[in-house]
Amino acid sequence: MANLKEVKQRINSVVSTQQITKAMKMVSAAKLRRAQDRIIQMRPYSQKLTNILNNVSAASEGAADIVYAQKREVNKVLLVPVTSDKGLCGAFNSNIIKATNAAIREQFEGKDISILPIGKKAYETFKKREFTLIDQFYGVFSDLSFDVVREAAEYAMKGFAAGEYDQVVLVYNEFKNVATQIVRAEQFLPMAKEETSQEEKTTETDYILEPSRAYIIEELVPTSLKIQFYKAVLESNASEHGARMTAMDKATENAGELLKELRLMYNRTRQAAITNEILEIVAGANALEGS
Repeated sequence: MANLKEVKQRINSVVSTQQITKAMKMVSAAKLRRAQDRIIQMRPYSQKLTNILNNVSAASEGAADIVYAQKREVNKVLLVPVTSDKGLCGAFNSNIIKATNAAIREQFEGKDISILPIGKKAYETFKKREFTLIDQFYGVFSDLSFDVVREAAEYAMKGFAAGEYDQVVLVYNEFKNVATQIVRAEQFLPMAKEETSQEEKTTETDYILEPSRAYIIEELVPTSLKIQFYKAVLESNASEHGARMTAMDKATENAGELLKELRLMYNRTRQAAITNEILEIVAGANALEGS
């Protein structure tokens, strides 16, 4: 059985750890509220912009000539895994790494694969691999804004338009709620036209476009793609804080359970020590009486 000093040291260590996990949970909760507000505000805008683009391009004779919608034989692929900069968020990062590896193994085996990591954890993982690594944009979360993320989106778009990549895929966590994040492997380029319901088809808007439909599409498509890329990063950002908040809450609970066991062990050890001392005193007294 451990002595009292060792048990006391373990109790103090667990108490310190519990205080840290509690503080991290509170910090993540505060950050989550802000990140959640941003993604909730972004989703309707992104969806409406995509609907307008689909409506306009469907009625356009030149829609098939949109450079970002051109489908080619897939030989060169750009994968964009979106992770966090820090750990202590459960399986948040490992799920993205697993999904990226699964896509490489199951969909793009034998292809020329490049990796554009977003987040330090993705960068640290894939810099050890044999893939071509684009490492200019992995630090976007240090100053997360549309202007910063736009540069990464523009890099992928220019590469696709120039024929450097035949397909671009985003791998990220979609935020559902604090406890649930859904891993998405979403085709970014070439653009995939979203299916519209029969009700949406009957309510299509006949837009008046100035100066021309072709010019509007030319301006609207890049903007829509950048918004889509930014939305994926915001989804991941909110998911990260939700995952870390959940992980720290669970760690705090586990520390509490461990403290109960350690305090019970401490009390038992202390009681055993007191009992031994009493037995030794009684034995000594009996020996003195016998002599």
